[in-house]
Formats: sequence, structure tokens, C-alpha cells
Amino acid sequence: MPTNRTFVCLLALAPALCAWADDAPPPPQDVWIGKGQLGFLDSQGNTDAKSLNGNVDLLRYDGAWKNEFYVGGLYGKNSGIVSAERWETREQTNYTVSGDLFAFGGFRYEHDLFDGFQYQASLTGGMGYKFINDTDTKLTLQAGVGYRRLRPETLDKDPDTGEVLSRTPLEANGNAIATVGLDFSHAFTKTTTLTNKFLTEAGSDNTLLHDELALTVKMSDKLALSVGYTVSDNTKPPAPLKKVDTLTSVNLVFGF
Repeated sequence: MPTNRTFVCLLALAPALCAWADDAPPPPQDVWIGKGQLGFLDSQGNTDAKSLNGNVDLLRYDGAWKNEFYVGGLYGKNSGIVSAERWETREQTNYTVSGDLFAFGGFRYEHDLFDGFQYQASLTGGMGYKFINDTDTKLTLQAGVGYRRLRPETLDKDPDTGEVLSRTPLEANGNAIATVGLDFSHAFTKTTTLTNKFLTEAGSDNTLLHDELALTVKMSDKLALSVGYTVSDNTKPPAPLKKVDTLTSVNLVFGF
């Protein structure tokens, strides 16, 4: 599947990329930095579709501590019927143990009206390592364990239009999970950067695989255009929902 192929390819590239490694400049300290992203589609005529997506990434370094915060959402309509509505928030705190080795603790909450889960929430912790950390290329891998709470729901849809007619929440459940995350970026030039972020949360009731691939081209110090492709795979959604959701987007990115 696409997520696994991306993961294997990046790991295969790691030894070659390490040969270029130059130490990256130190990040700014004691100040929040970040970026926002916004994309909008409005198609009318033979097809009538509208969609809006956006997110905000914040980052702060305080000595050995690093704090990351993310919030993002997606809303879409097709022929006047809501076809996508999702928002997610994530927080992670890292503590540098020694050199490129760090410990982390994180929280993730996702609410999606069309993936078969009323919500997915997880608390995780573990260790990570920066395999590559130079000016142009970065590769970080982290792994840990945690606890996840899910509430699945069944959707009753109109067979002709696809409109959701009713929702039936099922019993919430929680279990222990294992988590693995991969964060890769490579700057081809001063203005063009490829990024890939992969996350898996594996538990007895469901395994989530989530991969975000993006190519970003800077137009100025503060503005950029980004083309992204996202794949989310829940292995055990309530029937008859599909396991895999994909999203292709073109976005305006602004730094602050």
C-alpha cells in the first residue's frame, strides 16, 4: 500500500542522505514559530463541489524541551450534500536526552463524521532519534506505547445520493497501542522542499496508518504554495465503510 512503500523508500534512502550531512543551525529559542495552511475549491457547472481545508502548526524550543501543537480541519460539499467534515488536534513534547536521542509524550484527538468513528483519542510516550539533521535533509524516527479510546458509529446513507440519513453511536472502547512515527524533509533548492510524515497507531481493535506527503514551493519569506497527498487507513471501520481515505490538496502556506 502507498504508506508502506513510502516508509520503505525513505528508510532505504537514509544511508545515502547521511553522506551529505552538515549540522543544521540551532533553532530559535523561547519563542513560538509556525505556519498556517489554507486551501479552497469551488466548482460549478456540470459538477457542484466545494471544499475548504486548513491547519496551523506551532513549534517552540526551550533549551532541551521542544513543544509542537497542530490543529487542522476539512469541510466539503458535493451537489449540496456535506461529504466531508473532519478536524484533528495533536500535541507533542520532546525532551533531549543526549545529542539526537529524545523522549516524547503526545496527545491526539480526531473527529471525523465520515470515517466510522465518532472520535479517536490517544495518549502516547516513547523514544525517538534524529538519524539525519542537517540543513537540507532531516529524518526522525520515534516509537512508543500508549492508550487509545475509540467510539465507532454506523452510518445509514441514501443509496442514490450518498447523504448520511442517520448515525448510530456504538459502545466506546479503549486499549493499549504501539505507535511509530516518521518525519522526513528534504530541500531540493532554497525554495522547494519535499516532506513526508507517517504515523501508525496499532491496537487490538483497530490500526491507524496515516501518511502526509507534500511538495512546497516558496514564493517569498512568508508565503508558499503546497501540493499535498494524504492517505488514512483504519483497518477495522464499521461495515460497510471503506478502510482507506485519500485527500489531494493545493494550499497557500504562510509562515509566522
